[in-house]
Amino acid sequence: MSYRIRGKALVAAAFVSVMLAGSAGAQDIREGEVADDAARLTDVAAPAIAIEDVQLRAYVMTLRQRAIDMGITAALFDSTVPTLKYNARVVRLDRAQPGASPASQARPPDFAPYLAAHVDRIRINMGRARYGTLRPLLLSIEQKTGVPEQIMLAIYGHETGYGTFTGNFDLLDALSTLAYEGRRRELFADEFLKAMLLTQRGTPRLLLKGSWAGATGLPQFLPSIYLRLALDADGDGRADIWRSEADALASIGNYLEDAGWKPGVPWGLAVRVPEGIDRAAIRSPLASPRCPRVFARQSRWLTIAEWRDLGLQMLGGPVPAEDELASLIEPDGEGRTAYLLTTNYRSILDYNCSNFYALSVGLLGNAIVE
Repeated sequence: MSYRIRGKALVAAAFVSVMLAGSAGAQDIREGEVADDAARLTDVAAPAIAIEDVQLRAYVMTLRQRAIDMGITAALFDSTVPTLKYNARVVRLDRAQPGASPASQARPPDFAPYLAAHVDRIRINMGRARYGTLRPLLLSIEQKTGVPEQIMLAIYGHETGYGTFTGNFDLLDALSTLAYEGRRRELFADEFLKAMLLTQRGTPRLLLKGSWAGATGLPQFLPSIYLRLALDADGDGRADIWRSEADALASIGNYLEDAGWKPGVPWGLAVRVPEGIDRAAIRSPLASPRCPRVFARQSRWLTIAEWRDLGLQMLGGPVPAEDELASLIEPDGEGRTAYLLTTNYRSILDYNCSNFYALSVGLLGNAIVE
């Protein structure tokens, strides 16, 4: 919705006047001057200003001192705020996410259709081609982090189609919109400020494009993740996850290592569960504070040897050591292919807290190198 600045839009006009004048350290704006400016604007055709943009900018101004405390200069903050725009599509996409409405509490869909769409022949073949090109780099990262080559490559494939699409949402607009909308205000306010900190440190805003949720670059990192874990692997002095595959893949490996990846342990494997297994006895007694519905689908931890004793048949390799702990998931329901999941599966979940995502990363990695 847009409007011309008249009558009841006096408050908006005042805010725009303040933005034009600057904030702390700028010339004072007295009430009379603001009123006079607004009155003059009622007789002049001013550019159409979306009321959502005005309200969003007013909200972002409440973050000004927090931004300065973080290391963002007042000059950068004050010059950025007037450029921010409310993005209604971002809000629609956020509200459509699982967990955003009571309807999303229904039984999750089967995994099989997701698997067919995300571990398809095109993505497998692209992964194999990139594996041939990138293997020296991937192997060097694996030697440093313990994270398997194929897992890093599978995440790269899932996140951006091996770099073919990285998203075209302006990060500052998207993150400020999500913070203003308020469903997860603190999360997105912090990510917005950290995106501004990236510009403060020299990343051009033109590079800060990505998903509607604020993920950016070849590995689709949130700004806070970039600041904490992005690496310079090509030696040019900058962790450029937008244009350097070496930096992006090393950053993925660093992320998973930081998330607790255990070297030499497979993420999991497909299994067949025998009929008549006592599912109540293997149900997990724990309730996760993070992504509770994701972890609720996984069983209690048992060793591979204990799962064998319960009659599970291993359908593929590599099989973890007999004393390795694993949990069970049956993503398509009873009687269908199930998976035993090691602690390394949890590291993939840390990247994206979705069982379907983590399973498809593991299975795509397997398919790339088989």
